Amino acid sequence: MPAQREVDEATIRRRIERIVEGIRAKDLEGLRRLYAPDVVSFDVEPPLQHVGVEAKLKNWMNAFTFFQEVDYEVRDLALTVDENVAFGHCFGRLSGTLRNGTAASGMWVRATFCFRKIDDEWLIVHDQASVPFDMASGKGMTDLEP
Repeated sequence: MPAQREVDEATIRRRIERIVEGIRAKDLEGLRRLYAPDVVSFDVEPPLQHVGVEAKLKNWMNAFTFFQEVDYEVRDLALTVDENVAFGHCFGRLSGTLRNGTAASGMWVRATFCFRKIDDEWLIVHDQASVPFDMASGKGMTDLEP
């Protein structure tokens, strides 16, 4: 029988798969079920932080308005899991077909997820997406690949 930590890690990996599925389906209600009500998100869009699940879902809605079809890819996911808290990091890429029919390959971001077990359910309480920047120009480097 697997140890509880292995069970929890498998559960969290499935939750991240559900994020990918929710993005691909543009399923805001499915995504809502993955976040804590008071999630704090440091997303690539301003402002510096988005507080609460409604703010997080608004970011996804904004992204979905640009795409006719949307895809999301996760690479190199690493997790650290304890009894009630877990965190993970990976690379993620949002891409797809824009409303005007143009294919958009997207850009790779660095993503971090922090989970907390709340009422026996692993929910995202914090996430962050970022791109490195060139210190000389101050501009984000959006053409890097893992």
